[in-house]
Amino acid sequence: MSVVVPVFNEEAVLAAFHQRLKEVLAKLDEKVEVLYVDDGSSDGTFLILQNLQALEKQVSVVRLSRNFGKEQAMSAGLRLAQGDAVILIDVDLQDPPELIASMVVAWRDGADIVNMRRRSRAGESWFKMATAYAFYRVMNMLSEVPVPPDVGDFRLLDRRVVAALNLLSERGRFMKGLFAWVGFRQVTLDYDRAPRAAGSSKWRYWRLFNFAIEGITSFSTAPLKVATYVGLLSAALSFAYAVYFLVKTLLLGDSAQGFPTLIVCILLLGGLQLMAIGVLGEYLGRLFVEAKARPLYLIDVYTPAPAIASTTLPSPASVAR
Repeated sequence: MSVVVPVFNEEAVLAAFHQRLKEVLAKLDEKVEVLYVDDGSSDGTFLILQNLQALEKQVSVVRLSRNFGKEQAMSAGLRLAQGDAVILIDVDLQDPPELIASMVVAWRDGADIVNMRRRSRAGESWFKMATAYAFYRVMNMLSEVPVPPDVGDFRLLDRRVVAALNLLSERGRFMKGLFAWVGFRQVTLDYDRAPRAAGSSKWRYWRLFNFAIEGITSFSTAPLKVATYVGLLSAALSFAYAVYFLVKTLLLGDSAQGFPTLIVCILLLGGLQLMAIGVLGEYLGRLFVEAKARPLYLIDVYTPAPAIASTTLPSPASVAR
């Protein structure tokens, strides 16, 4: 079994997380690999990981050449993980490692994916919880593939699910959508999310907003359809308005009145056009990124756990040196 842990500037909580994780894994019957993926940390995170690996024979360490983002870090972890089951978990202890035992039980009972659904979210503002609630609902209204609501990255994946995910080479990585897209038998467990144990979240509101746009445009063409429908509606209203003024001019004569109305119409139509162009730009930008076909990430250092026989090597296209 592999536990994949993406980390980025988490020196404040890393040691405490590993201690709790180690206590949980010691109670399992499976042979375990803990794979830490350092997403280009600039603090002492990588040094702590090296020290952990020197002390713990089941620890594997990957360091990416720079900060590529959490989605890419998880993709690297899934590519290198060697277990029959892979557990994704964040290092901030908001997702309790003690729940891994329940996830393993569900996996042994036949589940290919064990989703962990957040029943409550301690330590988070009402605004963040409200926007998260709205995002999942809007996402499922627009997407053809339902994404389990209130489920983060904390989950267990069977080996065949990991193999399927590794076949997906797209650069726009919205992992929550990809987990849902591959299908297989999924089981959902509820839990109460704890507050962050130490440090601060790297996800600011602006970044979360962009991430939401990434998710929606990656798994739905509905925004393009909305732009089309709004354009058709505005065109129909404009045509009706033009007919109205034509008839009015023929019957009552020309008048200089209506200048404010004209300005409002121009601004409205101009705004709708800019909105439609923006939506097209979002999709065009993603096509541009995909066309370049760059690697998802570059690996600076990969040191497999001494206790795990290395059967998977990094792709040559994704290795910096």
